Parts: sequence; structure tokens; C-alpha cells
Amino acid sequence: MGLLDFLLRRKPKIRSLQGLATFIDEQAAFLVQKGIYDYSRARSGHYSKVMLADKGFQGALNRSRWRAFPLGLAMVAETVETILVPRAQGDRRSVLDPLITLVLSIYDRYPRPAELTDEEWAAGRADLALHLERLSTHPPKRVIDIPEPFAERYFAMMPFDKPFLTPDAPTARGFMQLHLIKVQEDLTNRMDADALVQQLRGAT
Repeated sequence: MGLLDFLLRRKPKIRSLQGLATFIDEQAAFLVQKGIYDYSRARSGHYSKVMLADKGFQGALNRSRWRAFPLGLAMVAETVETILVPRAQGDRRSVLDPLITLVLSIYDRYPRPAELTDEEWAAGRADLALHLERLSTHPPKRVIDIPEPFAERYFAMMPFDKPFLTPDAPTARGFMQLHLIKVQEDLTNRMDADALVQQLRGAT
């Protein structure tokens, strides 16, 4: 298949919870990893290739991306919920509760990364579960507002000691806002909303 064929190939419809889980997983991983790698390259300048090839720094990168993964899941899941809520016919929990279960199952499919302790891995899941549960305490946010409570925490997870971090958390927030807008558009165009809502309700 040529490059043009690949670029023009339509992405498959999302009609199942398995497909939705794959979408959330991929988008969350991309969200946190791209920001970390882009910042690392920019911060390292001419030495970026050397640093990214260094095994010690690779370990720091892996630690950063796995620590940030639950933040990515939380932001993408909240974006997904903003799309599904209008189709819940006034019963938000009937969609939110199974969505929470689905998102936590994505986290649980991965074994603890070697770069994290058992306590850190468990704490990441607990924080994710708490954020998802708290969604019901306020109306759905605008997508551009979703990264607000995460930006500083995410940026603090970059694989550099704090004295070497530049004040670029607002830049990270801007990237996350743009990506979540894309997530919203992509899912809206690809999902079979009625099928997903029916399956979520049937999963409770």
C-alpha cells in the first residue's frame, strides 16, 4: 500500500466497547508521550539524539510516561464523557459508571512498569478512579478546560530535575487542549453513538 493510500484510508467506525477502549488507550498514550518526548528534545537541544539514546535517560522517560499515563486516561475519558452525556437521556450515571469501569480496565491491562514502585502504580490508579468519580459532581466541561487541573502536575513529571525545568507548563496545557479537541472531533465522526450508549448501559 502506498503512502497516499495510507493517508486516505478511512479509520474504522467505533461500534463496540472494545473499540472505544482501544481508542481511549491510544489517545491517552499519545497525549502524554508526545508532550514528554517533544519537551525532552527541545530541552536537550543539539544533544537530544545522544540523550534519547542514553539508557539512563530512557529509563527516566519511561518513568515519566507511565506516571503521566493515568492523567492522559483521565483527560481522554472526560472528553469522551462530554460526547456521550447528551445521549444519556438525563441519566448521566447510566453512562458514566460503566465508562469508569472501562477506563480502569484499560489501566489494569498493563503490568506495573519496572520504573515505578507498587505504591506509585497503585496511587496512579487511585487518583484516576477518584477523578472519574468526581465527574458527576459538576456539569461536563468544555474540552479546552479539561487539561486545566492536570497541566502543572503533568509538566512536573518531565524527566528532568526541577531546577532544570523551564516555565513551559502553559505550553503543555495548550498542546493538551489542541489534542483533546482533535479527540472530540475524531470520536464524534467515528463512533456509533447509539450502539456505544446501549452497550455501556448493558455493561452495568
